[in-house]
Amino acid sequence: MLTKLLIGLALLLVSALVAMFWMTRDGSVVTPQGSGTVATASGQFEAFPLPDYADKALPGGYKSYLVEVEPGIKIHVLEAGSGIPIYLQHGNPTNGLLYRKVWQALPTDRMRLIMPTMVGLGFSSKIPASQHTLENHIRWMNTALRQLKLGGVVYVGQDWGGAVGLGALMRSPELLRGMVVLNTGWTAPKEKFELSRPHAIAATPIVGEILLENVVSLFDRLHETQGDPASIPPDVAALYGRPVIESGNRKGPLALMRMVPTGPDHPTSKPMAAIEHYAGTLNIPTEIVWGMRDPILARALPTMKAMYPTAHVTETQAGHFLQEEVPVEIADAITRVVAAVQAEQPALRAAAKPE
Repeated sequence: MLTKLLIGLALLLVSALVAMFWMTRDGSVVTPQGSGTVATASGQFEAFPLPDYADKALPGGYKSYLVEVEPGIKIHVLEAGSGIPIYLQHGNPTNGLLYRKVWQALPTDRMRLIMPTMVGLGFSSKIPASQHTLENHIRWMNTALRQLKLGGVVYVGQDWGGAVGLGALMRSPELLRGMVVLNTGWTAPKEKFELSRPHAIAATPIVGEILLENVVSLFDRLHETQGDPASIPPDVAALYGRPVIESGNRKGPLALMRMVPTGPDHPTSKPMAAIEHYAGTLNIPTEIVWGMRDPILARALPTMKAMYPTAHVTETQAGHFLQEEVPVEIADAITRVVAAVQAEQPALRAAAKPE
């Protein structure tokens, strides 16, 4: 009897170790494959037809394509309209489709909307968890922007897209002409810091994998971060979740949560400090649109206002993914910044005229 019990316990232990190894594995590169090419104002790129569930969620007339930034690493780009380039960067765990409502509220006969998806999310390449570093994401996005040869952009950033997008532009500062800041942050912590309880759970080895990759779906909980939870119903959550889950590598969201710096010794703090310094040097037309019911970043607004004291601030009752709740307010801010940029730079005003 004792022998059988010991054998049973040994089998349970081995099973637990195998399961633990499987859950904490690094993951592998998954490279999306397009079909044919698509012509843009920036040249020819690998076309990527969207699956029906994503296509149905978008207005017509868009372009969907892949930009290879390193061998096997491709960034998916949604593009719509023509005119002055507007670079719209999402964060974790969404993708470029997050800006679809903002896009509908903008004059695409005068604005060229560029909506790239960060590596590890959406229809972009998936990578091992260990490759999710702020330096890598900045380099990849900067490479994509340079390949697109945009000339000069008005930048819109939210969540991790704030630091990744601004970090990418920091490497090519001649591109940045104006900015709309949505719930985000790019200050390096000076002391130990906890962004939220879910981020603290994510930062815990093994526990993070067990809870956030196997027990709880982050995508099924997105509505809990909203001012109006109904703004992210299941079909909208699927726009962000399905491309990740169905890719076979769902490491991105957890890895990106672990990228959040928790103190001055965190690996992300050094590159974040460089972005913070760059952000503080900017003197360009800027507006801030903030979701005050964001349980993660609402409290960061005073820091952002202090950095840009002359920026027009629109406080809303939206939550974290405010693009889903207040797209018109965001579009209005973009339109005002574009007007300010064009007033300063007549060449951009001429570029925005419809052909």
